[in-house]
Amino acid sequence: MYADTETIRRILTGTGDTWAVVGLSDNRSRAAYGVAEVLQRFGKRVIPVHPKAERVHGEDGYASLAEIPFPVDVVDVFVNSGLAGAVADEAVAIGASAVWFQLGVIDEKAYERTRAAGLDIVMDRCPAIEIPALNG
Repeated sequence: MYADTETIRRILTGTGDTWAVVGLSDNRSRAAYGVAEVLQRFGKRVIPVHPKAERVHGEDGYASLAEIPFPVDVVDVFVNSGLAGAVADEAVAIGASAVWFQLGVIDEKAYERTRAAGLDIVMDRCPAIEIPALNG
């Protein structure tokens, strides 16, 4: 319902290759770490956004989206649903083109606000599952 095939394809293949991954730290046991690795394998630049602002997968980290000093195409959200709406609002504020709420991250009001602001959004899906499927 919140992830039509065309929107998924557009975000993964046409929106741009700079992805800010909110919730990405150097903790290898967290899902964000592995998903970021897959995104890099498919040519995406993955920017860690986490309060610790750690360097992950060869990229400097930032404590917030607003601190990233260059344009971001997609904001990939690995925070709990209660915090996701604020992240989506930040994505709009920094001029991102799309927002991706990971599996289990659901905020219907944020989904509607983000779409109303003109951004593509996918909710409750994982790009690390979707991108290999697009590429055969």
